[in-house]
Amino acid sequence: MWPVDEPPVDERPEGPAATGLVARARQRFEWGRELVQSTILWRVWERMLETEFVDRSVALAGKAFVSFFPLVIVVAAFLPERMRASVFASLTSRLGLSGNALDLTRSAFQSADDIKKATGILGLVTTFFFASSFTTALQRVYLRAWRRPPGLKVGSYTRGLIWLVALLGYMTASGGIARSLGRSAGGLSLLAVLFVAVSVGWWWFTAWYLLLGHVRWRPLLPTAVITSVAMGVYAVSASIWMPEVVKNNQNQFGFFGIALALVTWFSGASVCIIVGACAGPVLVEDRGVIGRICRGREDQLLVEGALPSLDAPVRSARLRDAFSYSDSDVAHGD
Repeated sequence: MWPVDEPPVDERPEGPAATGLVARARQRFEWGRELVQSTILWRVWERMLETEFVDRSVALAGKAFVSFFPLVIVVAAFLPERMRASVFASLTSRLGLSGNALDLTRSAFQSADDIKKATGILGLVTTFFFASSFTTALQRVYLRAWRRPPGLKVGSYTRGLIWLVALLGYMTASGGIARSLGRSAGGLSLLAVLFVAVSVGWWWFTAWYLLLGHVRWRPLLPTAVITSVAMGVYAVSASIWMPEVVKNNQNQFGFFGIALALVTWFSGASVCIIVGACAGPVLVEDRGVIGRICRGREDQLLVEGALPSLDAPVRSARLRDAFSYSDSDVAHGD
């Protein structure tokens, strides 16, 4: 008698057992999600989504390349030779430029007489006003990260021009430190300490100034420290990968390839700035030990007389918010 094929046996649990497995898996998933969402890193991520960090970083990178970078070259032409060399050292060290890209940048800084003849005083003033668009975009990042109310009188042109002048001073000072110190072990240690101090001081001032002085100095220190560390690590890493990117882009696209490489660098630097801008308020708003340390003795974040900040959005941030918010989505709770 031929054996009769029996239907395959479904060994999966049925009924209450299967339901129990699904329920336990779902419970563990929810527990893991709640654990992740309770961390400070997740709150920083949500603040970055709320700030539309992808859209903001692209805007900052584009404006830095078309307005800020040319401004540095033009203004440096009107500076004394030693100051111009300091600005050049500061800029190229952060960009990680080498080879042909470094030679092109050096030639731009060395042709000071040609630039001054082509620009003139009127052109210099116009360049400053045009470059203030970058400062305005940067200020919007800080205002959005700290949930400052809209409609504040920011004085974008005057404040932007003052910030740009201060930035040139910072670049001159940091570049001068790099050029004056020797290559000995002690010199490099002192260089690192001075760079950290100058960098933290610069980003501390930037956050306070672009937030219109409405936030106390102490709560802004975490933003300055995180931004300085992120930019420092990024600058060191750029010295490794940037030369290869510039070389490959130049071989493929010529001079336009160098421009693409610079935009790539500015995009990464913009993300570093946004990370610092968003992490700072999250840390100082923490109700635990971290928040108490960051805030200091006073629990108030804003100075007396400053308008209160907006409440958190009424809904949780989503990944698509990194690109843009709709008008209905940015509504905040009362």
